[in-house]
Amino acid sequence: MKKMLLAIMAMSLGAQVLAAPAHAADGNLADAVNRKVLRVCSIPENMPYSNDKGEGFENKIAEVIADELKIPVEYTWYPGGFGLIRRTLAAKKCDLVLGTVQADEYTLNTNHYYHTTYVMFYKKGSDLEGVTSFTDPKLQGKRVSNQGGPIGDQIAKAGLMPNAKSYLINVDRRYLNPEQEIIDDVVNGEIDVGVLWGPFAGWFLKPHLDKLTVVPITEHVPGTAKPDYRITMGVRSNESNWKRQLNEIIKKRQGDIDKILLSFNVPLLDEDLKPITSPRK
Repeated sequence: MKKMLLAIMAMSLGAQVLAAPAHAADGNLADAVNRKVLRVCSIPENMPYSNDKGEGFENKIAEVIADELKIPVEYTWYPGGFGLIRRTLAAKKCDLVLGTVQADEYTLNTNHYYHTTYVMFYKKGSDLEGVTSFTDPKLQGKRVSNQGGPIGDQIAKAGLMPNAKSYLINVDRRYLNPEQEIIDDVVNGEIDVGVLWGPFAGWFLKPHLDKLTVVPITEHVPGTAKPDYRITMGVRSNESNWKRQLNEIIKKRQGDIDKILLSFNVPLLDEDLKPITSPRK
């Protein structure tokens, strides 16, 4: 499960790294944070998270942080996949990674800057209208998409795995697009229910909202991993002052961050798992 979760987040890492003016307390901290430029390590082709044109929502969130720090953004591009943090953040080529879910041996995590979840979708007007959970009896005998991870757990627990269709998850997006494949299969009737990680769903489903019902998955099924995650930024393990500075920025600029995410149709949740539909103040 841990490896699968890391794969899910590796495909989503817009892997950005920041640098900031230091607090006075940083004078005694031996860190490698650049104070003159916001050094961002990012994946060059990973929309909606990032691309080398700066069009992704992580690119735009990096710009918000740089604006608060009054310094420019500078990117180091690196292909997505395992090893990204070790070869960028830990190698001191950048100072912050956006889109992390847990600390590892190389990183500390900031406070979360958004909370999102997987979504399910199916054809409008079908006999599945009203379904919000894999435990719904209406799904028995239906074909669902499966990319593993926590939703794979729920699919198995609900007894839907025999009819599930498997799709790739951690791919080079210059050549493969499993998210679009899942959507096409639902639209064409190859499968009945598609499942996508929230940020991908917001981006890839946008042209199909007239044909598909989209439902955030928020049920915590006993015996399975939860489907929702609080997304954080990662800094090097010894840079606690830098982490605290970023926490202050997240708190101050949360509304601007929400606005960016909502413009990309990312499903946002509050602490009660209720949808956030407008930027917080």
